[in-house]
Amino acid sequence: MPDPDPVSGASPDRRRAARTGARTRSAGRTGVPVKGRGRAAERPAASARTRRADGPAIDADVSGRELDPEVRRELSGLPVETAQDVARHLVMTARLLDGDPRTAHAHALAARARAPRIGVIREAVGLAAYAAGEWAQALAELRAARRISGLTQHWPVMADCERALGRPERALQMAAAPEVARLDRAAVVEMRIVAAGARADLGQSEAAVVTLQTDDLNDTTAGPWCARLRCAYAAALEAVGRDAEARLWYARAVAVDPDGVSGAAERLLELDGIEFYEAEPDPDQPPGRPD
Repeated sequence: MPDPDPVSGASPDRRRAARTGARTRSAGRTGVPVKGRGRAAERPAASARTRRADGPAIDADVSGRELDPEVRRELSGLPVETAQDVARHLVMTARLLDGDPRTAHAHALAARARAPRIGVIREAVGLAAYAAGEWAQALAELRAARRISGLTQHWPVMADCERALGRPERALQMAAAPEVARLDRAAVVEMRIVAAGARADLGQSEAAVVTLQTDDLNDTTAGPWCARLRCAYAAALEAVGRDAEARLWYARAVAVDPDGVSGAAERLLELDGIEFYEAEPDPDQPPGRPD
């Protein structure tokens, strides 16, 4: 597929930024702690993991009890051993989603192989496929999850999959669908970002700017989605040559982005001609001590 636009492209950076959107909400739904997800240094060594039949290795510290009680109730109709296997694979899916999406996807598929008719499992497969760049499978699985559970929370992710598959018109149709009225505020913002990206896909760069012009940009009580919105708005402004305004909004995104998930700080460095990179930790340098 062609390279994505800078507004809301279907790219690895877009997926990483979605920690503040649908993927983080899903992690909360499955009850898996965000702390430690995707951080290989905090995971047990491979020798301390156990391998389940027909699935990737599971960290030895994972019991399955880490799941939210609501999700565990959804698994309660399964045989006890099957439910435990599924639960452990779901925990591993959430744990690896940001740092190792391919393995997270494999864990989700292992859970689905054991219980394909449970909505939360299909949801996990869809989100893991999305993180791994498997757009068609992500869309199919999230549709299946919606049929089973009736949930609409991943509507923006589904629309973004349509964009990634080269169908921006379908993404725009979804942005105007009645389902959007049932989304929470963070998901509505994500839907707006996806719609702006679809406009850019169609060559409607000015319309992309207008799509992102919302009072949410200036909300002083903004949630974690605000950095994503401001960064997307800055990128849209940059795409139409409004560079001074773009720089301002990148800076405003940084101001509400302590975890650096939006990519705004990196883009500001690029605009200043400074190459951004993530330094590897020095094994001889104790944590917290300055050089």
